[in-house]
Amino acid sequence: MKQYLLDTFNFNDAANKQMLQKIKTLPDTEKAIKYFSHLINSQNKWMERILQNPEAMQMSWWEPLFTLDELEEKWNSSLQRWLDYIAAKTTEELHTEVIFTGYDGAKWAATPADIALQLNYHSIHHRAQLQTIVRKQGIEPDFIDYIGTKYRRLG
Repeated sequence: MKQYLLDTFNFNDAANKQMLQKIKTLPDTEKAIKYFSHLINSQNKWMERILQNPEAMQMSWWEPLFTLDELEEKWNSSLQRWLDYIAAKTTEELHTEVIFTGYDGAKWAATPADIALQLNYHSIHHRAQLQTIVRKQGIEPDFIDYIGTKYRRLG
């Protein structure tokens, strides 16, 4: 599972960076920046929850909104924290529940592995929304499906 989580984060990293290059070509980047910033903020907030940082509850899922020029650096930073965290943990630790304070102030529990999967599935969800934003602005979205990294033509 540990390697699967690392592979999934690495796939999402490549796909999101490809998406970011497409965002840079948009005439109107406002909505795209909002969703991409949200992905960064989500990774950061979940990491702070896992680390039981008391300030995590005040962190927003949607803010700060980064500038277009900041997105790649902020993405890299939020991603690296997760890659380092997973690499430093045993499989058992990744499947041991951590307690965090949720949106309602109550204590909640989940495993770091499930949180990591959520972040990656969440990224896929918002990348699809970003693809729609690209298409609505008259630009053809890139093919960034997972299978495109795995299949091969035989003839």
